[in-house]
Amino acid sequence: MNLKILSIVIASTIVISCIPTISYSKELNSYLLCESNKHYTKFRNEYNNKTFTSTLNLFRNVFSNNELHNGLNTKEYSWYFQPKNDNTPPDGPKETGNLMSKYDCYHLGDTSKKVLYLTFDEGYEAGYTTPILDILKKHNVKAAFFVVKPYITSSPDLIKRMVAEGHLVCNHSNHHPSMASIQDEAKFSKELSDVEEAFENVTHQKIAKYFRPPMGKYSELSLYYTKNLGYKTIFWSFAYMDWLKDNQPSHETAKKKIMQRTHNGGIMLLHAVSKTNAEILDDVITEWENQGYVLKSLDELPSKQ
Repeated sequence: MNLKILSIVIASTIVISCIPTISYSKELNSYLLCESNKHYTKFRNEYNNKTFTSTLNLFRNVFSNNELHNGLNTKEYSWYFQPKNDNTPPDGPKETGNLMSKYDCYHLGDTSKKVLYLTFDEGYEAGYTTPILDILKKHNVKAAFFVVKPYITSSPDLIKRMVAEGHLVCNHSNHHPSMASIQDEAKFSKELSDVEEAFENVTHQKIAKYFRPPMGKYSELSLYYTKNLGYKTIFWSFAYMDWLKDNQPSHETAKKKIMQRTHNGGIMLLHAVSKTNAEILDDVITEWENQGYVLKSLDELPSKQ
């Protein structure tokens, strides 16, 4: 190992040991979309080996070129944002900002008005979707539910109710993989078309053309494939640790965090497996309404053109 490489090793170790806020935000928000204990365990193992993995990835980025597939970058990114507690919209990742408009990606809606877009991720049913739907009906709020194929096949009555009550049922893939890891276009397309087919079998309707990348993983190629299939990619500008069934946040903690980070144009991500979310949702929507926020459908997102 020559002196140049040795100096890079030392410098990278120092940098990694002092991870800045934005890097922590990347890890946290990737973590926020883990929808089962399996995904949590995977993240925990990755976190425990953070220093080694980060160092390895650093050298890969320094010494290797990003691969291209049909002229498009295949480098995997994790969606993140830097949370703010002053009710102002957070920025998304600067390193992929140029891709957001190009490939119809959203993490914010209309930031000029007090509007919100309420979304739920549905990896599996934990018994809380029915009370969530009851509260949405009470407030006449139309939400978007991002579902995987197994959710559709295991909970067809809930899917039918979502549709009947005017909610959007949206695509979250079949197997919940990192879509950036799938370079073959046919395999990529099948992850989405399997969900479309299952939804049509249950409802006899077409699924809403919004896609949320599992775990917030994406690449330029995956965003291109998604747009080419007629979908808009929906990220988020709010999420919090709400999905661990055996470690739910208190009502007070959850409501405080949600209200502190509510902002114009917010695409709010909640997990429907959360007991806390089901129990506080009525209060949260009531407070949003009292503060003058209007909850809109993803169909009312502003155009990227």
